[in-house]
Amino acid sequence: MSNLRIAVQKSGRLNEDSMRILKDIGISIDNGKDQLKAAARDFPVEVFYLRNGDIPQYLKDGVVDAAIIGENVLIEKGDDIQFVERLGFSKCKVSIAVPKDSTANSLKDLSGKRIATSYPETVKKFLKEQNIDAQLHKINGSVEIAPNIGLAEGICDIVSSGSTLFKNGLKEIEVLLKSEAVLAVSPKLTAERKAILEKIQFRIQSVLKGRDSKYILLNAPNDKLDTILKLLPGMKSPTVLPLAEKGWSSVHTVINKNQFWEIIDELKINGAEGILVCPIEKMVL
Repeated sequence: MSNLRIAVQKSGRLNEDSMRILKDIGISIDNGKDQLKAAARDFPVEVFYLRNGDIPQYLKDGVVDAAIIGENVLIEKGDDIQFVERLGFSKCKVSIAVPKDSTANSLKDLSGKRIATSYPETVKKFLKEQNIDAQLHKINGSVEIAPNIGLAEGICDIVSSGSTLFKNGLKEIEVLLKSEAVLAVSPKLTAERKAILEKIQFRIQSVLKGRDSKYILLNAPNDKLDTILKLLPGMKSPTVLPLAEKGWSSVHTVINKNQFWEIIDELKINGAEGILVCPIEKMVL
């Protein structure tokens, strides 16, 4: 069986998150950081370490079969490339920003002005949709400095925490799109390698479901059990086991990690005690 060739960013935060999820799905890579290509020890996969901006073309050409890449890069350089899974990390926005002391407060205020960006195709398409006529100045890296040196009145770049904009005296006035890491697929993927990719996708889904969920255990008085069970969303239904102490039961279930704090007060009001919340490594449905 031939190996599936999967590309990841050569360095940076996306590289770290990509290698972490590969490790979590049981794919161990030897000496990845010391070479441009490395094979997994225990799975038919080769990992290619590439520049982020080059990955869409490698996918189009079939040099790699799949890639973990930012959706924003696909939109800019490979909008004809499909992805099969959102991965939930490396989240960011592509935004237009201007100096804090600028009189521009909306996209319309940049009509006839200059916008510096590393995402010219994305910005061009967005401006056309919004019927805004602005000049684009393409810059590779350090886009935030453009207004300070008189190169442009505004910029368009990725925004994560917003700290870079703040440090450079900029304010966000428009969000073009929201992005996260995705699992993208080459249009030239063979049937044999697609079978391998489907196994990877299944494992990734199990890890992501685990990350988004918590295992909850609690003790409940039997006279309040029905009410407590109604408060607990589960995969199907909670598990209820009798405790040694008469009149009490132990309740086990899985909930979305964001739901726990919404129901904790109601659980306590209805007599739930000994509430434990545990992380889930993987969840297979």
